[in-house]
Amino acid sequence: MIAVTSVSSGVIVLVGAVFLACAVEMVEALTIVLAVGHTRGWRSAFEGTVVALVALAALVAAFGPALVHIPLSVLRLVVGGVLLIFGMQWLRKAILRSSGLKAMHDEDAIYKETVAELEAINARPDRDRIAFVMAFKGVFLEGLEVVITVLTLGTSAHRLGLAVITAGVAIVLVGVTGAIVAKQLSHVPENAMKMGVGILLVSYGTFWVGEGLKVTWPGNDGALLALVGLYAVVAWVLIALIRPRRELVASEVTA
Repeated sequence: MIAVTSVSSGVIVLVGAVFLACAVEMVEALTIVLAVGHTRGWRSAFEGTVVALVALAALVAAFGPALVHIPLSVLRLVVGGVLLIFGMQWLRKAILRSSGLKAMHDEDAIYKETVAELEAINARPDRDRIAFVMAFKGVFLEGLEVVITVLTLGTSAHRLGLAVITAGVAIVLVGVTGAIVAKQLSHVPENAMKMGVGILLVSYGTFWVGEGLKVTWPGNDGALLALVGLYAVVAWVLIALIRPRRELVASEVTA
């Protein structure tokens, strides 16, 4: 029973981290592609998207198998450090947004900004280089984060297949939703998702760094859930401490 619980805890955290991270990146990439397609034409947007996906597939084929030959302890230590860096960045921004020190991430604003930038360029040939580059850049950069997340989490947990399937489900779900609404996904609670991703990545990073340093975690993989709870509480406390101070400063400025 204990072994089953440990495995289930690890799987829950893995699936949650991969799904949320991939969904967030897909929303951002899709917003850019939709803006390019509506403004400059779907042909160049589609071509840029396809080329970006091919480039990402080539990167995975070239560097993905190399991860298998790295000693597990070294891999977990390196991956843990990478996840801590990524996770801290996500979590810091999410805390600043929730406490009011940073503007909330707004897909509507990003969509309008992309459209305005594209409409400022008058030329629209059959093959639009600007549209192609914008779509390629958006899909490639966001997709690269998906690839890093899937490869690092999946390989370290020896569940690469599960990570790939989870990422595929997230990408298809967001893609189908975007195709149905045919507009920016402004109603997706992206800021809350980013908070969740930050907490999960930092938790996994802490866990894998400990594993790489030969730390014996109480409950084995079950310790992941405890780490998630700990970082969630820390984030909540920081928001609770920062928000009143920000409101006080704002009131003093306007007084």
